Amino acid sequence: MVKAASAAETASVVEIASAVRAGTVRAVDVVAEALERIERADPVLCAFTEVWAEEALRRAGEVDALVAAGPPRSSGPGGGGGPGARAWLPLAGVPVAVKGRHGVRAAVPLLAAGGVVVGATAVPGPGTAWQTWGLGARGRTVNPWRADRTPGGSSAGAAVAVAAGLVPLATGSDGAGSVRIPAAWCGVVGLKVTNGRLPSRDRTGLAAPGVLARTAADAAAWWRAVSPPTTVDADASAADTPSTTGVNMPPSLPLTAVWSPDLGFARPDPEPVALARAAVDRLVDAGAVRLVRPQAPPLLLDPAPAWLALRTPGADPAGLADAHRVRAENGRRLARLFAGAELLLTPTAPTAPHGHEGPGDVYSTALTWAFNVSGHPALSLPAGFGTDGCPAGLQLVAPHGREALLLAVAGAAGKPSGRKG
Repeated sequence: MVKAASAAETASVVEIASAVRAGTVRAVDVVAEALERIERADPVLCAFTEVWAEEALRRAGEVDALVAAGPPRSSGPGGGGGPGARAWLPLAGVPVAVKGRHGVRAAVPLLAAGGVVVGATAVPGPGTAWQTWGLGARGRTVNPWRADRTPGGSSAGAAVAVAAGLVPLATGSDGAGSVRIPAAWCGVVGLKVTNGRLPSRDRTGLAAPGVLARTAADAAAWWRAVSPPTTVDADASAADTPSTTGVNMPPSLPLTAVWSPDLGFARPDPEPVALARAAVDRLVDAGAVRLVRPQAPPLLLDPAPAWLALRTPGADPAGLADAHRVRAENGRRLARLFAGAELLLTPTAPTAPHGHEGPGDVYSTALTWAFNVSGHPALSLPAGFGTDGCPAGLQLVAPHGREALLLAVAGAAGKPSGRKG
């Protein structure tokens, strides 16, 4: 179903923003091309619920005007031209899709960075199981690799829009795997940040903002744009602390990592496990990670009952008490694991993408929602293709506040194959 990609469809966030800032292309033209791609492809994909063409072109014109005026001058630390400044308009002219019609609220830092929101992506509609598919303006959202398969959810349209080359960047939110699972099943990069590190409307604290992108470098560009200027990753040493650029030095590779096919409780299918394990071997060969053997294999308590209790309004007090017990115990076990390794590696999803009739008896969240309960940052990296022709993912999990580790390893893995061509 996925056709060969054009240069415009595969241009990275960094490439687009650099060209717009340099004046070699106009933001208006970049956005107009994205809108044309959406108009052409979305009747089949149903990745969008709303497209804001007029507003997007107006905003792109504003970005072009800012570029023409040049960067602001400032001599103070952190000012537009001062020594503590971040890159000026780091997302200049980059078309961005936001999750759901209310996603613009979370996109304010992206707009400030020069990004241009083109529309709202599909999420599950009324009566649609949350872990299954999205519902676009024209019908159900389909996997760009096989229309009879789901793209995953709930950030379904976001993953499809990126995988199909409609936009290079789409925001998401991840309450149980809602960024990572569609990223895996559509063959793109999906990052969930540490819970509580960025604002979230979720009252339970289980959901965290995230992003879907074609490359780790593009995901990193999003992370730099949304991170507060004073953010310093917990993995940064004194030498890595922002001083003149506001951006941490990358971690030294390889990073030590522990592999687990099932976290001690899940029952994943053999093929996603094999694909993820092969992706781990490629990371080892690339010098990105070094596998270490823990004293005991990673064994977490199944987080399903805890997640459901924490998510349910008015849950039984005994169920909530047990949920907090599971959260605390898994937190202790993960702390022991991360005392001896920098990353935990697992398959992202326990199965291949299912059909639009639903997931059956196996939750697609089996390997992801443990890290919504624990709050750890996690990233899904493309891991190849199954016999059904659909992508699979490798999940990378890091200690709290150490998103930089995930992005460094993902970057070392090379360019994801989210598109053919």
